[in-house]
Amino acid sequence: MKTKLLIIGSGPAGYTAAIYAGRANLQPVQYCGIQMGGQLTQTTEVENFPGYPDGVDGNQMMMELRRQAERFGVEMHDGSIVSADFSQQPYRFKTDRDEEIEAESVIIATGATAKYLGLPDEQKYMGQGVSACATCDGFFYRKKVVAVVGGGDTACEEASYLASLCSKVYMIVRKPYLRASDVMKKRVENIENIEILYETNTLGLFGDNGVEGAHVVYRKGEADEKAYDLAIDGFFLAIGHKPQTDLFKGAVDLDEQGFIKVSGHSQATNLPGVFAAGDVCDPHYQQAIVAAGTGAKAALDAQEFLLNK
Repeated sequence: MKTKLLIIGSGPAGYTAAIYAGRANLQPVQYCGIQMGGQLTQTTEVENFPGYPDGVDGNQMMMELRRQAERFGVEMHDGSIVSADFSQQPYRFKTDRDEEIEAESVIIATGATAKYLGLPDEQKYMGQGVSACATCDGFFYRKKVVAVVGGGDTACEEASYLASLCSKVYMIVRKPYLRASDVMKKRVENIENIEILYETNTLGLFGDNGVEGAHVVYRKGEADEKAYDLAIDGFFLAIGHKPQTDLFKGAVDLDEQGFIKVSGHSQATNLPGVFAAGDVCDPHYQQAIVAAGTGAKAALDAQEFLLNK
């Protein structure tokens, strides 16, 4: 198969790129990956995306974006790209069905996944008290008690945000100190309804109707080890995100965390005709609306590249 533009990944970034590229008559081919619609398909309700005054189910929203892209002639595939050859143009790819694709330009929108502790209870209570996005889900915990896991800047930011909504915020920190910058440390230490639990690990979660508490342990393995239950309504992971960039290592420039580097105000990577959009190149915001915006930018950049070519 040959195409002017290959879009790898779906979600708000991939689908928005597809809408723009389809309308520009670029006849893009899109491979949506294993998790069609990206991280939002794991979210029950999205309340902060413009145009949905009453909120919208994450899956429904992604289906509507997909339908909109299909309306403009985007060729959709539900499979995955499993190998990429950027050594020459056109770029060459293989799918999980062993199909070969040649593309003059590419938009990478493979997203990022939140890092979890690896507890079985995290999956059990996903969407029922467990979240990896305070900005997305914090509103549902107004005047309730929540815990944030992590000790870096992200965890401090999430805890500060949740403290403005919730009656109490516990920070569960594995180490005897916060890894965060001094500014962020001081901020959380000065917020009255944040309590930092140093040298504490989470062993599990419990509750009959969603999360009602966490089994935690203080100074695990030490002589003064103490296990106890912490009553909470929400459990927020803030230990980072892993960008889905393994396929592109060695060809596309990545930062220290593995996020794709884009140049200046564009979504261009270090390779001609290769662009990135969404969480795969955004270690900071990681919001659906921002991802959609970069998807539009990437499609416009690809259009300009193909016109100049």
